[in-house]
Amino acid sequence: MTSTLAIVVSLALLMYLAYRGVTVLLLAPLMGALAVVLSGDAALLLPIYTGTFMTALSGYVLQFLPIFLLGSLFGQLMADSGAANTLSRWIVASVGEKHAIVTVVLACALLTYGGVSLFVVAFAIYPVAVDLFKAARIPKRLIPATIALGAFTFTMTALPGTPAIQNAIPIPYFGTNVFAAPGLGIIAAVIMFGGGTWWLRRRAAAAHAAGEGYGDHDDAQEGAPTDAGARQDARWSIMPVPLALLPLLLVVGINALFTYVVFPAVDFSFLAQRFPDLAPQKIVGLWALIVALATACTVLVLLRLKHWSNLKNTINQGVFGFMLPLFNTASEVGYGAIIAGLAGFAIIRDAVLNVAPGNPLISEAVAMNVLAGITGSSSGGLSIALQTLGQDYLRMAHEAGISAELMHRVAVMAAGGMDTLPHCGAIITLLAICKLTHRQSYGDIAAVTILFPLPALALVIALGTMFGGF
Repeated sequence: MTSTLAIVVSLALLMYLAYRGVTVLLLAPLMGALAVVLSGDAALLLPIYTGTFMTALSGYVLQFLPIFLLGSLFGQLMADSGAANTLSRWIVASVGEKHAIVTVVLACALLTYGGVSLFVVAFAIYPVAVDLFKAARIPKRLIPATIALGAFTFTMTALPGTPAIQNAIPIPYFGTNVFAAPGLGIIAAVIMFGGGTWWLRRRAAAAHAAGEGYGDHDDAQEGAPTDAGARQDARWSIMPVPLALLPLLLVVGINALFTYVVFPAVDFSFLAQRFPDLAPQKIVGLWALIVALATACTVLVLLRLKHWSNLKNTINQGVFGFMLPLFNTASEVGYGAIIAGLAGFAIIRDAVLNVAPGNPLISEAVAMNVLAGITGSSSGGLSIALQTLGQDYLRMAHEAGISAELMHRVAVMAAGGMDTLPHCGAIITLLAICKLTHRQSYGDIAAVTILFPLPALALVIALGTMFGGF
């Protein structure tokens, strides 16, 4: 009982201090150490740190470093080449300023589904959103929720093939790929998109009826992105739309090609002698994503080779930009490994696994939501849950006749449910970009990132239970 209480105390402090802005890089080992000491295992503190925390951290880095690195680099290349700006302006011209909310959501969705980092998208789309919301007399306080709907929900967790890191994390645990349960993912995406846009348009209509417009804001500097990776040279606005769209299509297309055509046709038995511990069927999904992102980065550089003003700086920023997200998540995984090794965790594990006996989908959804909410990170919560319970869930799925693909999709969607609580780092960053506060905008952010994703998850679980993954 003492060990279980120690875990609860460390989790509560982790959540509180993360909300107060303390970096997870420091919090994770400190809160793990606190849990060990309060559990009465102080004499094992250093061995647990070096043998458990660092082993889990380094294992995560070893497995996912290429995805984080290439994803960050691709986002930087899309921003600095002008491709992101071209595509966002193209969507504005296509959809029209009258549909400002839908336009911003679609612009964010297109970029994130194509592999552009959530933060790069927020910086790139924010100036566009300011112009559109001013013209349409929509309150500025709705901009963060609009960006969050397009970047933090259905393109991150539901749409099949999305290269988001959240969609890649379950691959080595379940032996799946990023296209897992595509039909259910599309159904969930429609619910999130439809429900979220309905909510935002309803809120905008209510504000208009009350006589509220864009609001009194100091926009002198808001029209220009404040992030170095999002700054655009005026000449980039003439980048042809097909060229700007091509890298995004390559990410999805090449990923699908290698997932369903190339790798299934390869006999990997020749690897057994040199890599006896390698299980290709559990890792080819990551290989496909690596090939797709690397190809898209290369093509994007070659397309604009004569136009880069400082290609070296862009590449350096893209490469350096992956380190903090990767090590934040890896530190949380290390923390989860410490917690999983404590005696009190057995009580928590059994309680979670027995939430719905016979249906691991419900248990998995609860575990992912709770851990993502506590850590304020969908990738962190997902990684901790799968690191500690992944094998149990896979075994339970086999026993219940549930496909690994369905487990994959439910895990990813559940991690994107409660991850956007107020202490979430992505939410804090988004509000900082928009120069707004939690009081002004968080209610609508919570509505579009929690209120609709959770029912969509429930429907996927219900359909999956009745009809299996599709």
